[in-house]
Amino acid sequence: MKVAWIKIALVLAGLSVCSSATPAQTTVAASLYGAFQGSTSGNNTQQSPANAAGGLFELRHITNPLVGFEVTYAYNRANQGLSNLSPYTPGCPVFDCSSSTSTAAISANAHEITGDWLASLKVATLRPFVLAGGGLLLTVPSAGTITTITSPVCTTACPALSTATTTTASTRTSMQGVFVYGAGLDWTVLPHLGLRLQYRGNLYKAPDVATAFHSTNAFTHSAEPMIGIFFQF
Repeated sequence: MKVAWIKIALVLAGLSVCSSATPAQTTVAASLYGAFQGSTSGNNTQQSPANAAGGLFELRHITNPLVGFEVTYAYNRANQGLSNLSPYTPGCPVFDCSSSTSTAAISANAHEITGDWLASLKVATLRPFVLAGGGLLLTVPSAGTITTITSPVCTTACPALSTATTTTASTRTSMQGVFVYGAGLDWTVLPHLGLRLQYRGNLYKAPDVATAFHSTNAFTHSAEPMIGIFFQF
């Protein structure tokens, strides 16, 4: 038992030494990233977001290796592809013998604001770090269209032609909570300037942006590898 307490004391002492030996750091940073997002399905809706490029701005303060905080703002395009399949009306072979498939293409922008906790350790000109936090993700549609294709179900009694109609989509802004995690490395190149390499992952519910489609009500994930520069005060 005494040995265990001695080990704990040594660990705490080591952290205290690292904390006192590592000066506090405040940085502002700007990064470019790629947002790679997964598809979701549910409630008769398939949702497929497009991959996109974006930008991230960070204000970060690190007090010691275990205590660091940052606030971030990120922007990227968030175009959404939606599709569903409505069952045909069972009136064949005389009436209503067709099925309708609707697809939507929604142009949108994503705005994300988060607050994150960081742990880091400075080694010479390098500072590896890990982070976790949360915030809000706002998906704002800018335009969209819906294409509906009506096709025959019964080839003997139904018309042989499919018809397609395209209309303007009715859209809405969607806001979700988002959980953020990540890891990275700061490399100080000049006394107050350096490179920041990091990976951030976001977990959130798929945005509900088109009124003609049910929300998938499913969680999705976006992976964001990024590179940027930081300025240290």
